[in-house]
Amino acid sequence: MPQWRHACVLLAALTSLFLAIILIRTVTLSTPKCTVHALWERIGLLTPPEMDEDDSEFISTLVQAVTIPTVSHSKDVYNTTAMREFTAFLRKSFPTIFSSNLVTYETVAEYSHLFKVQGLDSQRTPYLLAAHLDVVPALPEGWEFPPFSGALQGGFIYGRGTLDDKQSVVGLLQALEMLLDKGFKPEKTFYIAIGHDEEVGGLDGARSIATLLSKRNISLDFVLDEGSIILEGGIPGLKKPVAIIGVTEKGMLMIKLRVNQKPGHSSMPPRETSIGILSRAVSRIEEQRMPLMFGLGPEKDLLEYLASEFSFPLGIIMSNLWLFSPLVARFLERTPSGNSLVRTTTAVTEFHAGMKSNVLAPVAEATVNFRIHPAQTADEVLELVKHIISDERVNITTISSSEPLPISPIGTDVGYIAITEAIQETFPGMLVAPGICIGATDTKHYKGLTSALYRFNPIWNHPADLLRYHGINERISVKNYHQNIKFYFNLIQIAGQHDFAPVHSHSSEL
Repeated sequence: MPQWRHACVLLAALTSLFLAIILIRTVTLSTPKCTVHALWERIGLLTPPEMDEDDSEFISTLVQAVTIPTVSHSKDVYNTTAMREFTAFLRKSFPTIFSSNLVTYETVAEYSHLFKVQGLDSQRTPYLLAAHLDVVPALPEGWEFPPFSGALQGGFIYGRGTLDDKQSVVGLLQALEMLLDKGFKPEKTFYIAIGHDEEVGGLDGARSIATLLSKRNISLDFVLDEGSIILEGGIPGLKKPVAIIGVTEKGMLMIKLRVNQKPGHSSMPPRETSIGILSRAVSRIEEQRMPLMFGLGPEKDLLEYLASEFSFPLGIIMSNLWLFSPLVARFLERTPSGNSLVRTTTAVTEFHAGMKSNVLAPVAEATVNFRIHPAQTADEVLELVKHIISDERVNITTISSSEPLPISPIGTDVGYIAITEAIQETFPGMLVAPGICIGATDTKHYKGLTSALYRFNPIWNHPADLLRYHGINERISVKNYHQNIKFYFNLIQIAGQHDFAPVHSHSSEL
């Protein structure tokens, strides 16, 4: 047989093999991994009361919370007057919680709050639900309503904290209040931790709570904090909304670039000025992005969990990332949101230089913020930055850094399953998948108490809504706020069931 025929036969055989593998993978992933049906036998779940958009009792509680300006400006600089007011607000708004003999309450670091809800079986490992009461500053310019007004308009509650994160604080406590009013007694002990300085790192609030629990020799089954959300329309080719459970979060590296040069008159400038040197350094690190890391974190799991839900031909592509990963990674990096999933991101956030229009700037400084992909470390990013700049005149110093958190168990962990079940109990038919939380949360402070750290807010967002976080016109719909309460109402019951019994079914595969 001529050599060219051998080559054709070999090529045909390899093509057939590739097509067979693609077909098998596509068929194998045809049943959504992101949907769980009756994974556990659950007995006697209480039903949350019906709430409508005119239910002033539930709405007014969140509105009151939003009107209290619990702003964190920087480390150790926050509105302590407002935070003391928030403590009084909690006591007044949730009388059943504060009077229940099942609940132990204490303040931590003056302004944070820790609730322990005692379970009937004290031998079981407790879990923790976290939120934070502080918010970022908000200037009134550009807002439809003042940022601390809690205005109710068109079915939405407006104000700083409606998304980040007072809806979690109030929704969680409202759910517990409703359960206790119904005579609920949990089988399993759990904690509710409300930090007061998450927006500036949580070093006083959440870290102090974690230290306190550690000193008491408390280990946790899992932690659920804010983070990922329900996203609709944000993933090309996916028509359904998806609830993303953050199973890890990016690390952060903050560096300062500084160039020192002799001052002088602008009429006799040197070939390169401090501003020019620094500008070129900044330009280089923006142009030479950090390497692609697609497939080395849970971003691959996110797409594979959803593979069967993508329209043709994306469904085939997502089912066969072993082959199409480079193509998908290049596609994702084209948008800021997609790029944040596949690499460590680079953001130049500050640039300071100059003292007078006719004086050469003696010093030029820039601040650069990197959000680190789980497959990298802060030291690796710093070394890459030094290599990219390659200019000894640019002094590089680290302002702060935190490593990406380990990837928590996916699919088989009781915490992940309980969160998934609560999502689907609250939002019937909802797709659920693991993913990366690109923002920083308080979960990092609890990593010594458990390996199961999850991040999810039952907030329904379209891509345009993402600009409202830390932006103007932050708001949540009344309907979504009610769903928020129902989610926590369901989760507290599901997470504490004492007779979890696996149902043997192919649909139970996560």
